[in-house]
Amino acid sequence: MAQEPAAMAVAVYENGVLTGIASPAAAGLSLNASSPMRSASNTKTFVAATVLSMWEAGELDLDDPVGARTSVPIADILRGGGYDVDRITIRHLLSHSAGLHDHADESFLDLILEEPGRRWTREEQVRLCMTRGGPDTPAGTRFRYSDTGYILLGDIVETRLGQPLASVVRERMGFDALGLSTTWWEAMEPAPDGVSLHGRQFFRNKDVFRFDPTMDLYGGGGLVMSASDLAKAMAAIFEGRVFRRKETLSEMLKPGSHEGGADYRLGVFASGDGEGRFFWHIGFWGSAAYYQPERGLSVAGYTSRRGDRSRLMLLIENGMMG
Repeated sequence: MAQEPAAMAVAVYENGVLTGIASPAAAGLSLNASSPMRSASNTKTFVAATVLSMWEAGELDLDDPVGARTSVPIADILRGGGYDVDRITIRHLLSHSAGLHDHADESFLDLILEEPGRRWTREEQVRLCMTRGGPDTPAGTRFRYSDTGYILLGDIVETRLGQPLASVVRERMGFDALGLSTTWWEAMEPAPDGVSLHGRQFFRNKDVFRFDPTMDLYGGGGLVMSASDLAKAMAAIFEGRVFRRKETLSEMLKPGSHEGGADYRLGVFASGDGEGRFFWHIGFWGSAAYYQPERGLSVAGYTSRRGDRSRLMLLIENGMMG
């Protein structure tokens, strides 16, 4: 079988100036820094920032137990799976240290490929996590990446505020004030006028566009963003345009005491040190977003082919260090 076509686009945002760099499109694909794409797990950074804004406003505490903050059906599913919802906290979910398995594993990908049009609910995906087994480790002891944890955070946001997750993230992140004209939460809110999801992403030679968005919608993913909007939104978190207090960003970036707590903070990975330190996140289908505080440099990009994501990351990281 022929390999799916590939294209790549990168946006750089530095000192308030945004520039886009796009590789030549392959096989007629149109991809540039303004092309809306499924950002997948890059959504997690913005969900985390939203939860931290709620903490900043006194609407919840990061050390609140999950059982007191999730909806009753979700809490019941967790209890039935053997999880102690009185010991797992919001902070544990944000840092992937809750001991949760990940429903979005290889077998889940196989399910998506077999049934690309299947409509998923939040509850179905949390139940799927329960089939992977009980707690992997005690809460607060070890980093274990779990999409399911961010689905729980999405439920907590909606339960606490009584509003759709998409609306809350848009408001708390200030997407409209930031002028993000190619950003929306797929299936939860309409696309901006004149904008559509036209950037193609491929996985195992399958067009991700054909996968129903509910496969990755409820907090672990869901946002559609162009590379330029992704770079601007990432910069907004670090440059004081989302939080009211500097202490809130410090809380987001504080390393945890659990195993792996220095490498993943609250919604964002951390790498390097000194002047070379940077924070970042990636999305499964081929997205990456980085911020380097010392230079005030935000870089984000997409590749149309999932297998080229590591090449995209290398391109961005080499450019940031240059």
